[in-house]
Amino acid sequence: MKIKRMPKRQMHGGIIRKLRKQKSRNGILDFSASMNPFPPHVEWRPEDCDLGDYPDDTYSDLKEAIGSVYSRDPDEITVGNGSVELIRIFAQVMAPPGTTAFIERSTFGEYAQSVRLAGGSVTDNPHERVNIRYLCNPNNPTGTLLTKHVIVNLLDTCREEGSSLFLDEAFIDLSDPKESLVNHRDPDLFILRSLTKAFSVPGIRFGFGFGDPELIEAIELTRPPWTVNRYAEIYTIEAIRHIPDLEESRRKIAIERDFLTKSIRSIGLAPHSSSANYILIDAGMNSSDLTSALLNEGILVRDCRSFGLPESIRVAVRSHEENRILIEALSICAP
Repeated sequence: MKIKRMPKRQMHGGIIRKLRKQKSRNGILDFSASMNPFPPHVEWRPEDCDLGDYPDDTYSDLKEAIGSVYSRDPDEITVGNGSVELIRIFAQVMAPPGTTAFIERSTFGEYAQSVRLAGGSVTDNPHERVNIRYLCNPNNPTGTLLTKHVIVNLLDTCREEGSSLFLDEAFIDLSDPKESLVNHRDPDLFILRSLTKAFSVPGIRFGFGFGDPELIEAIELTRPPWTVNRYAEIYTIEAIRHIPDLEESRRKIAIERDFLTKSIRSIGLAPHSSSANYILIDAGMNSSDLTSALLNEGILVRDCRSFGLPESIRVAVRSHEENRILIEALSICAP
């Protein structure tokens, strides 16, 4: 059997369940996963989900619900089993062998992973002529938020060079939705969204995206059938109605983010300015050493080596009391 050469597996967070299986790790606070610490309450009953039939693979009711909130037609909407599935499928459709994608050096690693798995190549030179440009806004892990105006200008660049823009807005509902391009229709634009972060439901595994109907049709054709299970479908139809409630989440997150930033700076570390529900910290030491030390204090943070930042960690913004515990642990473990 001859298997094609594969890229190395991408490092991710999301290891808290594995750690909690260890008897000595039951009391861990998870600052590695950047979820909404103040999610809206969603009324739904998993036990009422009708599991005796296959889901409708066109997901017409689900797309109608999403479209009613974002003022988009169902044929402009695709859905998937988490946003990562849509990242992979977009690359299959748009990044075959012979194509090149621009991807920033310090951003979500699944973009490059997906392009390479599809056969395309990757560059981090912004001046190189490419077929696709990937942008995460706000960026993960830096928390940098670009304005809508800047991104529209980038779309103009894409149009001039004949490329497409993949815009990941997974965290924008917890940052500043006014900078979203969700209402911007352009044949060269694909927008990725997620419920995972905003509603703090990583176990549901649901992502969705907006694009030109021709692109959406290609993505839907490539997506394996029935990948969105009935639990995720029913939950999303209810949760999507609570998007306006996220304004209160953003207000509370901003207060705690400011507290964390000032506290981190006061103990001699260097937090990046963030517009999201997480903060990148330049630790001035090996990130793995700091991560291990914090874990011994019952705190799990995101080691940013996989982002190409070997002396940085990323911490989520959580409740005030939990944030105070993080600062105490950092005071003990930081150089």
